[in-house]
Amino acid sequence: MRDPLPSLPGYALRRAANATAAQLASRLAPLGLRQSDVSVLILVAENTGVTASQIGRALDIQRANMVPLLNRLEDAGLIARKPLDKKSFGLSLTAAGKKQLAAAREVVEAFEADLIARVPEQHRDHLLPALEALWR
Repeated sequence: MRDPLPSLPGYALRRAANATAAQLASRLAPLGLRQSDVSVLILVAENTGVTASQIGRALDIQRANMVPLLNRLEDAGLIARKPLDKKSFGLSLTAAGKKQLAAAREVVEAFEADLIARVPEQHRDHLLPALEALWR
């Protein structure tokens, strides 16, 4: 069957994104984490006291999806919420969260190394700038 779809950049990008997301998900599964969980843990670790709305904006996660994600991380003992004012809570990692994030970073770093190794060497320096041009 003739398939013209792979010649379309948007299609190719979507296929690559789906494939790599599935690969990372399978590597994070033994830790009981999802990619969104790890993204939140990384941002909280780098920005102690950050609010849920700030995390949601940074990751493009809607409030309706942010609440259960944070509840799941809090129920797992990975993050803590501290009231900042009457409406906002600052987020921080717990000791268990720091430990879990360290394990997740090892998985992510190995995944990223494997991912970049699959890109032809002459294109590696251009990969991130090209991708960032599409979403920034």
